[in-house]
Amino acid sequence: MNVASALEWLRGSPLLGLALTLAAYRLALWLNRRAHGHPLTNSVLIGSVLVIAVLLGCGIKPEEYLKGAQLIQLLLGPATVGLAIPLYHNLARLKRAALPLTLTLLAGGLTGILSAVGLGMAFGLPHEVLLSLMPRAVTTPIAIGIAENIGGIPALAVTFVIVSGIFGAVVVKPLFTRLRLDDDLVLGVATGISAHGIGTARVFLLSETAGAFAGLAMGLNGLVTAVLVPVLLSLIHL
Repeated sequence: MNVASALEWLRGSPLLGLALTLAAYRLALWLNRRAHGHPLTNSVLIGSVLVIAVLLGCGIKPEEYLKGAQLIQLLLGPATVGLAIPLYHNLARLKRAALPLTLTLLAGGLTGILSAVGLGMAFGLPHEVLLSLMPRAVTTPIAIGIAENIGGIPALAVTFVIVSGIFGAVVVKPLFTRLRLDDDLVLGVATGISAHGIGTARVFLLSETAGAFAGLAMGLNGLVTAVLVPVLLSLIHL
């Protein structure tokens, strides 16, 4: 089998997306460690750029890549359940913070929606794009469901979700250092509300406890956003 035939076989195989994703993430992780964890070398950011570069450079269609990449999504379920372990170890602290946590979720969810839509309106973005922006702070499956139900564009909503997550993961550490905040609860909840799973993965590297709170905030913010978006749409007639 020559090189051209091998590449053609690989393009039609589910192994392409799986192997490319793992290789890109491994290389991105190596670069991040070589840069001593610099925020701009965030492994998700670098990994995404590498995958996009390979897809464009080799003329591989997104559908071909997703055949194998979807296998990785199967691991998201067990990984999410695993977040409950460190959260259980901080159950007493969580109970004490129940009221401020609830208020923070409502304020954070509302701010995430209105700030995105407000900026979109200021730049004169089309109606469908504004609707797609509304769920940008929640996890991808929830964002797709919300966008479909309110008339947004699911693919565009996913793009906004990924960009929001990468941005949050990049800025969270420098921002908290500049603000001189070192509370795991604050770090985790703020990141989970604003940067969902990608931000949660980032703060897990900083603190296991903060990562657990980020996972909790991420899940609850998905619920809050799913309720707030239709209510806001009925009020502002977007």
